Amino acid sequence: MNRERLRLGIDLDGVVADFNAGWITRYNRDFDAELTVDEIVEWDAPTHLTHFPDMGEFWSWARTCGEGRSIFRPLDPYPGAVESLMTLQKAGHKIVILTTKPHFAVHDTYEWLAQHEIPTTEVHILDDKTTVECDVYLDDADHNLEALSTRRSHASVCRFVRPWNSSANRLIDIHDWPDFVELLLGSPSRR
Repeated sequence: MNRERLRLGIDLDGVVADFNAGWITRYNRDFDAELTVDEIVEWDAPTHLTHFPDMGEFWSWARTCGEGRSIFRPLDPYPGAVESLMTLQKAGHKIVILTTKPHFAVHDTYEWLAQHEIPTTEVHILDDKTTVECDVYLDDADHNLEALSTRRSHASVCRFVRPWNSSANRLIDIHDWPDFVELLLGSPSRR
């Protein structure tokens, strides 16, 4: 997959930003709980692991639980994520951010991207990621992976393997950021 200047459609939460560690840390702090990231094995984990009866209640709390900002503002990037994106951008690939956010988190998302110096000039905050054409997609949500592999069949669709998603024949499994860089640039010895 060593073509020049690929458009890489990169998801944020669960791929670049560690959303689960972020909400669990703040939930434990706010509600004197002892949840761990290892307990998250399904997509809507907050409704199964917390006292919130539905995702609407979770999002109401998440609106300001990040030290007065939304949950998305104080998230940490996954180890190696930012450096890998910079490596891919320096190799000539275009980083296209494709993320879904509640309306209250839009500004926090742009600030997060700037703070962490994510190497992109193209950001799409949207529900349907298939509307943005890319050569390669990297996501962790089953519903996005299914839609992308079906409606963008010409593209390579990569599943960032997480406990809350499942494999499919059309997907390329990615286990960590070095895996993704190697897929796009070749083995480290050939760089």
